[in-house]
Amino acid sequence: MPLGDSITGSPGCWRAVLWNQLRNAGHTDIAFAGTPPGQGCGLAYDGDNEGHGGELVTGVADQDLPPGRLAATRPDIVVMHFGTNDVWSSVSPDRILAPYTKLVTQMRAADPDTRLLVARIIPLNPASCAGCAQRVVDLNALIPGWAEATSTGRSPATSYAFAVYARDAAGNRSQRSATVTVTTSSGGSQGTREVRYRVTNEWPGGFQGEVTVRNTGGSAIDGWTLNWTFPGAQRITDMWGGTPAQTGSEVSVASAPYTAAIPAAGSVTLGFTATTTDRAPSPSAFTLNGSACSVA
Repeated sequence: MPLGDSITGSPGCWRAVLWNQLRNAGHTDIAFAGTPPGQGCGLAYDGDNEGHGGELVTGVADQDLPPGRLAATRPDIVVMHFGTNDVWSSVSPDRILAPYTKLVTQMRAADPDTRLLVARIIPLNPASCAGCAQRVVDLNALIPGWAEATSTGRSPATSYAFAVYARDAAGNRSQRSATVTVTTSSGGSQGTREVRYRVTNEWPGGFQGEVTVRNTGGSAIDGWTLNWTFPGAQRITDMWGGTPAQTGSEVSVASAPYTAAIPAAGSVTLGFTATTTDRAPSPSAFTLNGSACSVA
């Protein structure tokens, strides 16, 4: 699935070139996936794609658009060039990474074996956007570290659903098989990250919280996204040490430039203020770059 904005979809003739290069290299069993059709490029190719002109990756994540599109197309591989419109709209580069992570989470929920190829976005330096060129440079500098940190193996104690398609010599795909569900063994470990969450101050209708992420592994973390779900009506109003994105009770926090690196045996702490209408308990589960953390 080619995924992105108008650079991908309107008309996105790089897709036509890629399609023909793959076919000429002997990869004749491929099919591009997406809900919009191709717009022509003077070449014969599979034009299906998921490039929508004007879309921001932050908007796509906030509106939870990927699950429906993934369900309609079921891609094995996603090729993503996304963020140009965010840069144009003055969205900070570290704010863009949290939606990247949310999209990855949704792709893995649809298919744990999804492979994602993320491109650094092409240069952008229009006269009407003085800060665009530098924001592109800053975002592209963050992408490799984000990609390395986000890449992960299968999580233990997780259920996976499998289904099979068959394809004949003409490229026609069969009906989807019945789904089979299996569960991996627990393994007894919560990975190499530990999270401590605590409320440091309270007042009527609000509170101040603190989250400490400790790297208990043997290698440094360079760039991270922390996710959790509030059990009540808590809503973050301000944060330092990270950039939050909240949809309902689900919170995703991207590292700030000065908290992105967590050395082995090191930790970072972020703080926030929030509103609340109840005295709900603290979150009980956290993930860092898609992997479950132990809770102190």
